[in-house]
Order: sequence, then structure tokens, then C-alpha cells
Amino acid sequence: MTYSLRIADLPQSERPRERLLAYGAKQLSAPELLAILLGTGQGPGKLSAVGLGNLILKTLEESHGNGLAALQHVAPQELMQINGVGEAKATTILAAIELGKRVFQSRPGDRTIVDDPAVAAAVLSQDLMWQPQERFAVVLLDIKHRLLGTQLISIGTATETLAHPREIFREVIRRGATRAIIAHNHPSGNLEPSPEDIALTRQLLQGAQVLGIPLLDHLILGNGDFISLRQTTQLWSETPQEV
Repeated sequence: MTYSLRIADLPQSERPRERLLAYGAKQLSAPELLAILLGTGQGPGKLSAVGLGNLILKTLEESHGNGLAALQHVAPQELMQINGVGEAKATTILAAIELGKRVFQSRPGDRTIVDDPAVAAAVLSQDLMWQPQERFAVVLLDIKHRLLGTQLISIGTATETLAHPREIFREVIRRGATRAIIAHNHPSGNLEPSPEDIALTRQLLQGAQVLGIPLLDHLILGNGDFISLRQTTQLWSETPQEV
């Protein structure tokens, strides 16, 4: 006899909820996270909750190219066309996504000390995180790393952005900042820095050294996540900056 497993029927060590509690949410796959929201699968003899989560992502991938990214803007009616997803499951998923966006977009207030890349990413998330076009922005800080403000420098096409060091440092100087963090987004969600990203960062680090305005980091944001080039490359060891 074959039958569909509910989450509760899985061995405890394999249940998404227990895995989340034991290892943290970041260790769960996207289908597992969806399974927690779904609660149940398609019913007896069909897909489990994890299987249904995987089906949702695959279905959206077929129509949108990137299933996880499509969840940002999918309509409840589209989710409800998937076998096993009714009104309750569709609205639960969309409510969770919207809540996640609002949490991530809750911007720290002015004069907040920006002492971690995650804080800088939170400052910029509303301007950069889920935008369909590449945008380039700068976080402006005082000598004690307190937030003075942010400035959107440029908006590019869906695949590229334009940012000249002259424009960036002009804004930093105009606003009286003594430290800066630059950032841009990758609409694709792929956070791997491009050769152009590396070349621009190197150029900006050299300019920052000449001007005496330390460049503390370059962040790449996209689809609810970010990376710090200072933490993931050797660029800052090539051109040391004050902190």
C-alpha cells in the first residue's frame, strides 16, 4: 500500500519543524520551509507537504524562470491552480512572504551604529533588495560609524547598473560623511560578484584611500539575502582602509 506522509508522520529527526528548531531556519531547503507553512500535502496517496512545496517551486520555475523569486509577486490565484494548494495554503504562503519583506525592510533609524554588514543590508533593503532593476546606493556614516543617511546613486537596466566613482564620492563629501559603504542589487538573486563588480570595488578603494574617506564594504543584495565583498574577497587587503 502506498500513501502520502504528512509532516507528523515523518520520523521526528526528518520533520522540517524539528529540523528548524534543532539547526535553525537557514539550514532548511525552500521546499522544507514551504512545507512548514503548508502543514499538509495533497492528501492520501499523493505528495507530502515537502513534496508539495517542491511542486510549487517547480511549477513557478516553469512559468517564471525562477520559482523562489516568483514567490515575491505571485498572485494567490496562480498558487491555487496547483493541485493541493487551496485558499488557506495560498494565503498563508503570501502572508509569510509579505511579513518577511516587511521585517527585512524595517530600516534602522538615523544615528544607528552600522558595525555589521547585516545592519547595512537592512538599511538598504527597501531601496535595493527586491527591485527588478539594478540599483547602486551608498550608506553614509560619520567617524563613529553612525548612520547619516543613504543615497541612491544610479538605476540601471534589468542586468546592469552604472556608477562612477566621481558620483559616489561627490555625494559622500556633499553630505559630510567620513565613512561609506557602497551596495548594489542583483535582480537575478545570484549574489556572486561579477568581474565588473570587483573592478569597480578596486577602483573605489583606491579613490577612497586618496581622499581619506574609508570605504568600509561593498554589499550585493538580492532575493532576501546579501554578501559582503569585504568578508568574501581579498580586495581590502590589497588597499587597506581605516576603520
